[in-house]
Amino acid sequence: MNVTYYGHSSFLFEIEGSKVLFDPFISPNPLASAIDVTTIEADYLLLSHGHGDHVADAEAIGKRTGAEVVAIAEIAGWFGNKGLKAAYPMNIGGKVKLPFGTVKMVAAAHSSSLPDGSYGGLAAGFVVEAEGKTFYFAGDTALTYDMKLIAEQHKLDFALLPIGDNYTMGIGDALIAADWVGASKIIGMHYDTFPVIKIDQEAAKQQAQQAGKELVLLQIGETITL
Repeated sequence: MNVTYYGHSSFLFEIEGSKVLFDPFISPNPLASAIDVTTIEADYLLLSHGHGDHVADAEAIGKRTGAEVVAIAEIAGWFGNKGLKAAYPMNIGGKVKLPFGTVKMVAAAHSSSLPDGSYGGLAAGFVVEAEGKTFYFAGDTALTYDMKLIAEQHKLDFALLPIGDNYTMGIGDALIAADWVGASKIIGMHYDTFPVIKIDQEAAKQQAQQAGKELVLLQIGETITL
């Protein structure tokens, strides 16, 4: 599967012919100014929670591409009322089978509200099984014992974890989380976008290496194969 990073927590996965876009916050992100959001194609929008720095471009991309929204019921309903396709309302613990694989919604310890201030349900993460691989997209979360359930139920190939601190886990807690979910490869997210979450990237990589983990920090616009 190919993965393209669009900054903050936004990733486009190309899986089994489907384009799966996580948490699109691109056009308002000055670090992603080189990305033309109008060229991004998506078949599915997986939204971890309702904060603007995770859904800012969801409406525009969803209307242009016809992408299906996969999110907790309150968020799916909110975007459905805006004219997006939202046939996959979920809740924590649920699993849905999609053409590219399965998506299970798992708990995240974080707040959630939508851009207009309305209730956004619970924040969530996703465990995706596709192309013979299993990965965990944590969304915005603190370190929580619920993560141990992921390792009990799944064998992960990699995990996408927030590392910017302040609003989410920092690198120290993220490395503990990686142990708990059983991931040796971490793709970092939710860092550097705002001054309060700016990190020392080299120090974070060294800390991960010392913990026996591989920390991958992608450049915005970079595509890798996993």
